[in-house]
Amino acid sequence: MAKLFEPIKIRDLEIRNRIFISPMCQYSCENQDGVVNEWHLVHLGSRATGGAGLIIAEATAVVPEGRITPWCTGIWNFEQVAAWGRVVEFIHSQGSAAAIQLAHAGRKASIYRDWSGKGSVPLEKGGWQTVSSGDVAFDGYADTRALSTEEVSELVSDWATAAKHSVIAGFDAIEIHAAHGYLLHQFLSPITNQRTDQYGGSLENRARLLLEIVTAIRAEIGQQMPIFIRFSGTDYKEDGWDIEQTIQVAKWCAEVGADLFDISSGGLITGVKIPSGPGYQVPLAEKVGESVGQPVGAVGQITEASQAEAILKAGTVDVILIGRAALRDPYWPLRAANELGVELEYWPSQYTRGKYPSTN
Repeated sequence: MAKLFEPIKIRDLEIRNRIFISPMCQYSCENQDGVVNEWHLVHLGSRATGGAGLIIAEATAVVPEGRITPWCTGIWNFEQVAAWGRVVEFIHSQGSAAAIQLAHAGRKASIYRDWSGKGSVPLEKGGWQTVSSGDVAFDGYADTRALSTEEVSELVSDWATAAKHSVIAGFDAIEIHAAHGYLLHQFLSPITNQRTDQYGGSLENRARLLLEIVTAIRAEIGQQMPIFIRFSGTDYKEDGWDIEQTIQVAKWCAEVGADLFDISSGGLITGVKIPSGPGYQVPLAEKVGESVGQPVGAVGQITEASQAEAILKAGTVDVILIGRAALRDPYWPLRAANELGVELEYWPSQYTRGKYPSTN
């Protein structure tokens, strides 16, 4: 059996293979109410039909002002919970597990989706005042406001409530988005966090909000359900967030209840040179895997079955996250199984007429 198709168990969650679908924003809540619809059902459901082990739903805001765009998903009310429940039910019917990425965009919130405009959405057109660790706006976006110490503390309960809602909706795991320049990354990085209270300064203080959120979510959901964290392994800038800080904070997160670390990179600032190419972020994931005694996921231009298999067989990464390749091909896992000579028991019955010829 190829490593890519070996099952993995994280806490009480058994996942049929090691192909996870990355959370990918769809910006498709057309009523701008955070409620998912048929688009999300078909988008996520087709990737479950395609054979993935775990589907991670897109960055979903824990509060309205945490949305990246007015068209982004949310899980702060029960109308949203009910809509997500329908999506999760279908994912489960196809044999995949379902996770949700809980997020707050911070200073990168309240912007247009690519096909509706550019930059920040004005207040008079449905935008809102963004908040961050400080008062320096993201390049090209509207001004932001620094959260008070009390407001930062209150955010912890918002994340815990979102986690509770996620359990009600039927999700099997929760991913905390602490990457790509969004709010938690804004607190983690010394570039954007110049605070002088208990949430700024030392690494321990910059990590405090994330650790409080992990602790609160673990207390809310109990011991059976996994918690993942997506980190940017580096800001690609000297004196910014880097892989050594990522490793240390991941260790602290594991101590308070996190189970898997999903390692991406960048997104905090503009004007930096980001290396690109097949598997360009894999070395970051491997460094975390070598240092933290928890499962680690690799992501970033992983497009071929043989490439994914080689990453896993190297021994320091436990799962592969497929993003853009899954947008091009929802059935990437079924094709990968064929290319690796693996006979799957979970080909959809309705699709067996199109099954690849066996390579065995």
